[in-house]
Amino acid sequence: MALFIRQNEDRSKLQERLAAELQERAKQRAAIKEGPDLVEDTEYMKDTQHTSKMVWVWISVTIIVIAAVVWLIFLNAKHA
Repeated sequence: MALFIRQNEDRSKLQERLAAELQERAKQRAAIKEGPDLVEDTEYMKDTQHTSKMVWVWISVTIIVIAAVVWLIFLNAKHA
């Protein structure tokens, strides 16, 4: 019975050692991969421009042009 308890103790020590090694590796990988935190680091937004008020005009013009092209295709198909 004493051998059985001792085996469990060896396993737990081995498991603790492996867990410690894995945690150390994870810390090393995290230190290597540190980059900008895009949630809190707003430096990447520094020179960006907000959408202008003219965007609705461009969307309207695009829709009108697409509608005109579709209308001309239907007219051409009707006469053919």
